[in-house]
Amino acid sequence: MAKLGIDKDFLVDFARLEPPVRKRIVEVFGKFEQTTHAGLHLEKVKNARDPRLRTIRIDQYWRGVVLAPERGDSHLLLKVLPHDDAYDWAQRRLVSVNSATGGIEIRDVAAIDATLPELSKMAERRSERLLDKVSDADLRRLGVDDQTLAFARALTDLVQLEAARAFLPQHQYDVLIGLALGYTPEQVWEELGGGAEEPQTYDPDDIDAAVARTPERVVLVEGPDELMEVFQRPFALWRVYLHPTQRKVAYGSFSGPARVTGGPGTGKTVVALHRARHLASRLGEADKPVLLTTYTTTLAESLRDGLRLLVTDDDVLGRIDVRHVDTLAYRIVAQRHGRPTILRDPEQKQIWRRIIRDLELPFSDSFLAQEWRQVVLAQDITTADGYLRAKRAGRGRRLGPQQKALVWQAVTAFTDELAARNVWTYETVCVEATRLLQESGDRPYRHIIVDEAQDLHPVRWRLLRAAVPEGPDDIFIAGDTHQRIYDNRVTLKGVGINVAGRSARLTVNYRTTAEILAWSLGMLAGERIDDMDEGLESLAGCRSDVHGQRPELRGAATKPLELKALVAKVRGWLDAGIEPGDIGIAARNNMLVNSAVRALRDAGVPACNLDEGKAGDGEVQLATMHRMKGLEFRCVAVIGVGEHQVPSGAVTRIDEDEVTHYHDLQREKCLLFVACTRAREELYVSWHGIASPFLTALR
Repeated sequence: MAKLGIDKDFLVDFARLEPPVRKRIVEVFGKFEQTTHAGLHLEKVKNARDPRLRTIRIDQYWRGVVLAPERGDSHLLLKVLPHDDAYDWAQRRLVSVNSATGGIEIRDVAAIDATLPELSKMAERRSERLLDKVSDADLRRLGVDDQTLAFARALTDLVQLEAARAFLPQHQYDVLIGLALGYTPEQVWEELGGGAEEPQTYDPDDIDAAVARTPERVVLVEGPDELMEVFQRPFALWRVYLHPTQRKVAYGSFSGPARVTGGPGTGKTVVALHRARHLASRLGEADKPVLLTTYTTTLAESLRDGLRLLVTDDDVLGRIDVRHVDTLAYRIVAQRHGRPTILRDPEQKQIWRRIIRDLELPFSDSFLAQEWRQVVLAQDITTADGYLRAKRAGRGRRLGPQQKALVWQAVTAFTDELAARNVWTYETVCVEATRLLQESGDRPYRHIIVDEAQDLHPVRWRLLRAAVPEGPDDIFIAGDTHQRIYDNRVTLKGVGINVAGRSARLTVNYRTTAEILAWSLGMLAGERIDDMDEGLESLAGCRSDVHGQRPELRGAATKPLELKALVAKVRGWLDAGIEPGDIGIAARNNMLVNSAVRALRDAGVPACNLDEGKAGDGEVQLATMHRMKGLEFRCVAVIGVGEHQVPSGAVTRIDEDEVTHYHDLQREKCLLFVACTRAREELYVSWHGIASPFLTALR
């Protein structure tokens, strides 16, 4: 039976093709399992550098490029292009098997052949070459083949190598760039070897085996049902594949808690998904399961969807419990006390205000609520003496002993009322769940993986620490404090989690164009952002190798005019062939989201508010900036970025608490940063009236 592999880069191309072309591609390849080489009507390519490359007719205008190995019956779909472009692409390329990794590689042979003579001439005039200190033996051991070796020996400057990224085999380019930057061959292999201790030697002609060894590049499908699933969710499926630098982190072994950080789009969530699969696949029948967790139900659902794409073994999938931290706490407490009643934020605010009025306290309700959350709960303080001695790092308003006594009186009154009414907050449920686990000694999980770790409060970290026994590979953390959208700050050591010596950082953005990324990074320039480990986080070196349009910024005099311009922008995207579901629109508050939904619907554009339910087929998706976390779209509009909307009115007054005021402003910047980096190809930012001060330096 014939098998079909699909190159991951084609999945991105597929999503950008016109719907009739996509439909025809599905029809052509939908019956591949019953076909032979001849039955697929594959045509040879004249003057091809790789005789195994064939073309297949999609329609009169479009042709697919397929690798059809001389033995076996596995095909690899590489490209679909207009007729002449398809033949030109096929004539220039060579598909090979890397001798060290055993994975599939594709190179532009014509570009290498055209560039090498000029490089050689330039090299003759130089006394030193870029890789003089690296032996041929080491290069070959790392998977560099004859053609790339000859190219490497002609290099005299790092810029020449960087310019060749587009046409060299990816792994071999990564090897050369690592060596050129001064890494030893051993360090390069440790970074790129995907967990293997030493490079191996593979059969260069066994394409079938190479395809199976290259899950980061090729998705294998069996039958039309799997093919349809792949083509229906091309971007989603593409996102579960790993680069070797990510694979090393996902499949490594650690003596204790470990962490991966990195900017938006660098693949932290993908690493977390692979980590969950890897650890679950090693569990025995008697072992406790793996917990894959995050801070909201929405993101937990996204993780669950990603796992379904990645894990095909039902037994492995059954060993992974996906839930957000609060639902874990709720379940533990419910088993002991019955289902807890959660007190919502407006009700909590009313209690604080009543306490302030009854006790005649000189504090605001927001100050007391934050003092309780960020000092008392964060430091697990349970007595007045403990609070008097507590360090209030991150709190700007200084309190003397008498003021602290008043605060503690208010905190005691608040917690007493919760107990008297038998109601809980999400934080107190976590505190009680942690106590129950510590009291019983029960550890319900063997491994825990935490995604979007930057937004977990310390009480949630203590719960996770109590839910898994300390030991190798106990806790794995993925996060980026530049994307913190809630004011939850934590030092991992302070909650019993030590990641020293077990941290990795990802720098290559696989989602966003270089232009969108650079513009968005400018928003956070100069911000001092903690790394959750008593240091500062940095986005230095974060880059994207995909280029596109610069973000479009547009102001309007009034809100109706801003919405009118938004409708015109969305119509332009739709007219350009962008699917409605590939368009996302974010706003700071739900009121503006609903206004935009109405404006689009009134203009005949199907649209939905994600905060009120899942999107239907063929609908533009709108949401608050908070709800956009974890999502991505081809085109994104961020609207209402005006001086009175971003930052929002939720920022603490500077005269009330200077440090908290600064943290609130930083959180608002991070929230806008998150919204903007949901865009893969195009970003549109608009406002009415005066623009947000966050945009002043970026325009």
